[in-house]
Amino acid sequence: MGNVGMTGHIVVGMTGHIVGLSRRQARVKRGFDITASAFGLIVVFPILLIGWLVATIDTRRNGFFTQTRIGRGGLPFTILKLRTMHSDPVNTSTVTTRSDNRITRSGRFLRKTKWNELPQLWNVLIGDMSFVGPRPEVPGFADQLEGDDAIILTIRPGITGPATIRFSNEDIILDSVDDPDSYNVEQLFPEKVRLNREYVESYRFAADIRYIFLTLTAVTSLIVRPSEDDSDRHRVLRYEDHVSDPIVVSEPDVARIAESA
Repeated sequence: MGNVGMTGHIVVGMTGHIVGLSRRQARVKRGFDITASAFGLIVVFPILLIGWLVATIDTRRNGFFTQTRIGRGGLPFTILKLRTMHSDPVNTSTVTTRSDNRITRSGRFLRKTKWNELPQLWNVLIGDMSFVGPRPEVPGFADQLEGDDAIILTIRPGITGPATIRFSNEDIILDSVDDPDSYNVEQLFPEKVRLNREYVESYRFAADIRYIFLTLTAVTSLIVRPSEDDSDRHRVLRYEDHVSDPIVVSEPDVARIAESA
């Protein structure tokens, strides 16, 4: 973690300057997470059960997928998802594109509807994650943050957040580049860090509620439409009535990142 040390819920730099959420903000955020995740698990339990059964049959493995991710303080934790991919001894990349042949038939539906993320309500309940925050990365990314960027590690990673919403079509972006792994490291991850750092530095609980609302709305109304070009590799993703400037992904102009509304 470079020059940053952890003490409790906040980060203290070498100068002694405290950054991150205030204790009151952290308590309110955690209180909401516990209450909402407990209620959510009860509500979505039938969906989880069906999803687990379908994923188990489709992949012929345990329908729950676990993986090590980096959480608050740069510490590892085990994330829980519904399994959506077959194992491939050749393709071991942690980057997933839209056309990834490892994705199962049921997995495409689960990923499109975001049902594969529902088990993370358990991660939220036990304190590994929050509803809103930076998406938890695999080792080698967030745990390498240094300096001012390490403020991101003062909070729990989230199911949704500003970077998650901005890059809701990440699989399409990565599917359109020659080297998805390099593009993720050199282009996407730095922009996610910038967005997540701004989120922590200007944290407001009201913003969390807004991100949750946008996410729930997007899950039900996110529409993928062909653009005027109408080619398979040129698409527009819109959050209906909530994001005025969609991210346009085209070839060769894949690197374009639209400004948020």
